[in-house]
Amino acid sequence: MMINRTSWTYLVFLLLIGMTFFIDCRKESSVNEASPLWHSELNLPMNPYNYQSPKLPSFLYDQFISVADNTPDENQVSDWGATLGRVLFYDKRLSKNKLISCGSCHIQQYGFSDTARFSRGFDNGKTKRHSMSLVNSRYYVSGNFFWDERAKSLESQVLEPIKDHVEMGMTLDSVIVRLKKTAYYAQLFQYAFGSQKIDTVTISKALSQFVRSIVSYQSKFDVGRERVSRTSDNFPNFTQSENRGKAIFFKKNDLSCSSCHMTAAFFGDMARNNGLSLTSDRGVGGISNNNMDMFTFKSPSLKNIAIRPPYMHDGRFSSLSEVIDHYSSGISEHNYIDPHFKTATGIFQFNLTPLEKQDLINFLNTLTDEKLLTDQKFSDPNYP
Repeated sequence: MMINRTSWTYLVFLLLIGMTFFIDCRKESSVNEASPLWHSELNLPMNPYNYQSPKLPSFLYDQFISVADNTPDENQVSDWGATLGRVLFYDKRLSKNKLISCGSCHIQQYGFSDTARFSRGFDNGKTKRHSMSLVNSRYYVSGNFFWDERAKSLESQVLEPIKDHVEMGMTLDSVIVRLKKTAYYAQLFQYAFGSQKIDTVTISKALSQFVRSIVSYQSKFDVGRERVSRTSDNFPNFTQSENRGKAIFFKKNDLSCSSCHMTAAFFGDMARNNGLSLTSDRGVGGISNNNMDMFTFKSPSLKNIAIRPPYMHDGRFSSLSEVIDHYSSGISEHNYIDPHFKTATGIFQFNLTPLEKQDLINFLNTLTDEKLLTDQKFSDPNYP
């Protein structure tokens, strides 16, 4: 069979197209299979962990949690966004002398809090308040952050420690310069936000996405709550003491712990004064100068409370026993105390018996989420 010149030309043309397509496919494959730019410095998976849609138990999807979620529409949690936030959270280059990261004072194994009463900053200076746990930050209904609630969003809060002259001592412009000198950050910002641009806005969004992803839902309490219809039911996985402690927590006479630590996130709905003896720290009032805010402080989540002493905004209590003693009989009477603690005849004290105190401690221990405390997706991604 004879093939004329035109046919030969056509076959060569098709062959060239096929070879070009094959080469392009190989190039694309090599890009997809290539090691990411961070492979030698960071322990990150090729495909990100699931931060966006964890398998939360059904009882968390109640009206309280849905209303309490402070995530803004323009910064929904994404897998790559939270991954970038995780890298930034543990990057010591965000501090002036490269010795401190966010994770230095918010330690995973201690519920993203600190064991020290006051944390030490980049130059060994001490913070003025105890390091608050970051767990369940997503479900603080007001969306205000810090003990004095001076940050009106998490996106604002995450940048403040970087700029603080005691904590990390940096300017945001200096942070951006450092990040731009690190090759893998351009790739991570591209994955997270579709652009290699590194600026204050994207740094803030990534950090807040990671913090919002730190949600506790696998404690003994969560397992038990999933097995019953109501929180007031006895949990089948609880001991008798733990169930008694749960009853005290959610209802004891006219006042309950859950009045200030609400929903399955165990967060308060607003800053309050819980009857501590007064110091020079005026809390929210020191920011607002409103007399009704004086000496009020944010009510943190109680998840993992048993493994993260000391307690209160100034770390004055070193054990849960001391905390419970305060509420049982040590509430101070003064003009700024929260109305929850006031009665017609004076200040309401819980007046717990020794057995009730122990039952309450045993219940609070059920709020410890061991899986969260060891989950690799929340851990330091830097190689030792």
